[in-house]
Amino acid sequence: MKRPVNRLAQLAIGRLAIGLLTAACLCGAASADVRLGVGVPVTGPDATFGAQIRMGAEQAVADINAAGGILGQQVSVEVGDDAADPKQGVSVANKFVGDQIAFVIGHFNSGVTMPASEIYAENNILEITPGSTNPKITERGIETIFRTCGRDDQQGAVAAKFLAAQGAKKIAIVHDKTTYGKGLADETKKSLNALGITEVLYEGVNKGEKDYSAIVSKIKESGADIVYWGGVHTEGGLLLRQMRDQGVNAVMMGGDGIASDEFAAIAGPGVEGTFMTFPPDPRDRPEAAKVVQEFKAKNFNPETYTLYSYAAVEVLKQAAEAAKSLDAAEVAKAMHSGMTFKTVIGDINFDQKGDVTRADYVVFVWKKGPDGRIGYYQIK
Repeated sequence: MKRPVNRLAQLAIGRLAIGLLTAACLCGAASADVRLGVGVPVTGPDATFGAQIRMGAEQAVADINAAGGILGQQVSVEVGDDAADPKQGVSVANKFVGDQIAFVIGHFNSGVTMPASEIYAENNILEITPGSTNPKITERGIETIFRTCGRDDQQGAVAAKFLAAQGAKKIAIVHDKTTYGKGLADETKKSLNALGITEVLYEGVNKGEKDYSAIVSKIKESGADIVYWGGVHTEGGLLLRQMRDQGVNAVMMGGDGIASDEFAAIAGPGVEGTFMTFPPDPRDRPEAAKVVQEFKAKNFNPETYTLYSYAAVEVLKQAAEAAKSLDAAEVAKAMHSGMTFKTVIGDINFDQKGDVTRADYVVFVWKKGPDGRIGYYQIK
């Protein structure tokens, strides 16, 4: 026979359950983490750069969490695949908003960063891009966007000065019609024209193309001895390989978009002698030595944007702790304050636009190293 349950006992049990639930919620709030989104091309032709940014951010988060997190809170990472496509980038940005992401590292492609950053700005999410170099990104008055890399007008000026010093006269400029590629080509063209050098050819090709016979024929007809490439390593490598296959010996020069070992793998032996602009290799900095060893232990080469991504997370931690806040607007104020951030790519500061104040592009050449492998080496 069931015993009747006392009404007072029922109320007491109910109150106890509510109390336990409230306590659980409070405990959850106390241990809430800092939500970091990483928006990159996980798939598609630019996935190599996406992997660099993701690995850099994840390693930085692991190291920061091991040291106590940010303002005593652990950092969690959510990766969004933008596939190097602006529309997909917007989808990733909207998902980050829905998932209550506080900060974003990314995106890689300037054409993706532009629309995604508008969404982040509207929703008080702070974004740091390690690889988007188009000048317009930080020219729009958005207080919560920054980059740890430089700008295309900076590397375009360095490229033009270098080519002029080499006595280059017949320069063909080819780009991939993207925000990054065309932007870089235009900035280099502008700097070359200012030095009195007029290009013999200015053409765009479609990103994703495989057959460059038509543009190679135009390069040959122009008599160019230099081909300046505005774009990334995939199309750039194919263009260079087909130039060599069709007997065009013009030297190629590009920007940071070809700074990947995959460029040499795609272009083949004809890559030797190619020039490119990029900052001094961050892997050689003493500040990066420990982190570089961490990556090597994982059999990952932290080239190009890996350490720029790692540095972006370091900046977030230092800025949040200086602001004593995890609010994007407050963290942005700290970043705009002129304070110096200690990072694996050296000491950096940000101007009021969100750009790093240190412009340090130099010229590299692709050649065989002591081990016989073709890689890129800084011209001293």
